[in-house]
Amino acid sequence: MSPEGPWLTIVGIGEDGMDGLSRAAREALEQAAFVTGAPRHLALLPPLRAGLHPWPAPFEDGIPALLARRGHPTVLLASGDPFWFGAGTTLTRHLDRGEWIAHPNISTFALAAARLGWPLAETECHGLHAAPLARLRPSMATGRRAIVLVRDGAAVAALSDYLVEQGFGASELHVMEALGGPRERVRAATAKMLAFDDIAHPVAVGIAFAGEGRVMPRASGLADDWFEHDQQISKRPIRALTLSALAPRPGEMLWDIGTGSGSVAIEWLLAYSSTQAIGIEADPVRAARARANAARLGVDRLRVIEARAPDGLADLPKPDAIFIGGGLGEPLLEALRTMSGTRLVANAVTLESEALLASWHARKGGELLRIELATASPLGAKRGWRSSYPITQWSVTL
Repeated sequence: MSPEGPWLTIVGIGEDGMDGLSRAAREALEQAAFVTGAPRHLALLPPLRAGLHPWPAPFEDGIPALLARRGHPTVLLASGDPFWFGAGTTLTRHLDRGEWIAHPNISTFALAAARLGWPLAETECHGLHAAPLARLRPSMATGRRAIVLVRDGAAVAALSDYLVEQGFGASELHVMEALGGPRERVRAATAKMLAFDDIAHPVAVGIAFAGEGRVMPRASGLADDWFEHDQQISKRPIRALTLSALAPRPGEMLWDIGTGSGSVAIEWLLAYSSTQAIGIEADPVRAARARANAARLGVDRLRVIEARAPDGLADLPKPDAIFIGGGLGEPLLEALRTMSGTRLVANAVTLESEALLASWHARKGGELLRIELATASPLGAKRGWRSSYPITQWSVTL
């Protein structure tokens, strides 16, 4: 805590207004001179001596004005638990720890689980007010459940359409409005039959997934047809071995050089919700395709830059791991060799690039692996093995 104490108090408020607040939260509001929040939150308050100041939309537009009050006691109202898909994290990244204090309320997820009788620890939770619905794609499997927060009735309709498009139209949707307050209402319908036209904000939706839609495996090595590509893709068995060598861990950053379809970076991101990845791709068509693949498969956080490595690498955040799937050459390896502690995996197909990796392996150590694959193919009236080009893979910690 700073010597002066916190100047910002973040109060989580529910649809029951002051009734659901802790004693400390009520005292903060009763003693405040300046209170800001969404207009619907301010409308839940009784008369106070504080000046009430509506927070603008979009949310980010209000941050400069809030920071301009630094040092002056201020209360910010936020929905439920401000640190579970709420305003708390967005704001406190701009502040030192000693500048703020928070009084959370019960979260909408907890209220929704209580209404439905769902075990919250086994239910996926998503805040999709400003996020794409495709973030649900990795979670879609019959028998699984999710609770999502969405903006309004139009967003609920878009959610039902998306589930139908993905083959999960039989999913049961529990539409929950204004949970915890006098306007609370809970209704249910399947995604393909949803016809509510009077859904009021705020709204949460419980999804019990059902249908014949395709389920995305979580093991490394998704089938190639999950990705749009122009044949410039690390094929499934090679990709599985590559991801095993890259060994993604929570919170780590990957550089995927020569990202092509983005398949390796996308699977890296699917490993953990906290992983990060940057794809480097010289071809703008492939770069756009990688972005589209990432968005469609629920990892829109993939950042793709159009550059030919090693150009464009200097200003990027330091990676924990690097994959070279394209553009392998002496200049690139020389540019990367000083990144101490970074895991590097490079795949080579040509004799020249194989010789380059063999030379660097002799100098720097690591593991050199030759991968030879063959698939059964028609051979006249019978079958035979069709061999793919062998791959040489070098993996090393720099």
